[in-house]
Amino acid sequence: MIKKYGIMATILKSDQREFQESPNRIDNYRIFTEVSRAKKGVNPENLNFDLRQLHPDQYSAPYHFHRYAEELFMIISGSATLRTPNGLEILNSGDLVFFEKGETGAHQLYNHTSATCTYLDIRTYIGYDVAEYPDSDKILLVPTFEIFNKDSQAKYFDGEAKIKDKWKEIEPR
Repeated sequence: MIKKYGIMATILKSDQREFQESPNRIDNYRIFTEVSRAKKGVNPENLNFDLRQLHPDQYSAPYHFHRYAEELFMIISGSATLRTPNGLEILNSGDLVFFEKGETGAHQLYNHTSATCTYLDIRTYIGYDVAEYPDSDKILLVPTFEIFNKDSQAKYFDGEAKIKDKWKEIEPR
């Protein structure tokens, strides 16, 4: 770390990289994330980033979009197929792709090759996000990582009709 004039820069050296499989993954979604950032205590407040490895025949994550985060991928090495609302497109080393907030920014990577694809994943973070998964109709709340089925959506006043009874239960006697 270099500290000068109250500004601190943390350097993550390429020769010190260590990729570990991301926990709680299932077959077809095995992805590896570089962990030196965490080991050095780098915990970004608004600009989150990860260097990832996507091995052959693996998907990055279920097809999804973010309601409150923008995301940017840069392919460092290798190649992968990108799925968006516009269809499929091959990404190669050096390509950048920006995902805006909302449905039009939906995305998923698949490594269609026999070599590992390494990419930088940069995303904004304002303390919370909601990710939607169109293929499975799920909603993920971040940072709590609670997952709900979108099709079980409720109306605002569902279950609120007997409010007087609730107040009677809690009123001092």
